[in-house]
Amino acid sequence: MVIADTSVWIPFFNRPDSPEKIALDMLIDADEVALVGVVLAELLQGCRTPSERTTLSESLLALLYFEVAQTTWLRTGDLSAQLLRKGVTLPLSDLLIAALAIEHDCRVYSLDTHFKKIPGLRLYEATLA
Repeated sequence: MVIADTSVWIPFFNRPDSPEKIALDMLIDADEVALVGVVLAELLQGCRTPSERTTLSESLLALLYFEVAQTTWLRTGDLSAQLLRKGVTLPLSDLLIAALAIEHDCRVYSLDTHFKKIPGLRLYEATLA
């Protein structure tokens, strides 16, 4: 299972020939994409019209969805503290995505390279053949 970050959903929706669109289409067809709340919120904030919001939310809500539990917040805080001790500051939203991925044994598909700094996180590398 793969949690797709906002950074790959944006080209998915806006650039039909992008590698991210091709990779996400393959993952969706294989039922391998999970959605998390922070990504949903980030994508919805970019909607320009109510109809765009409805179309987007209906499409995304068909995916497997992972809720945030108290234990997820604890893991998020622990990841942040561990990285801060190394002098690395990452956005809370991305730390939350990482915590959910670790909790659910998923990989993260993102264009943001700072995910590589998160210990214990597995990343999805799109291979388009």
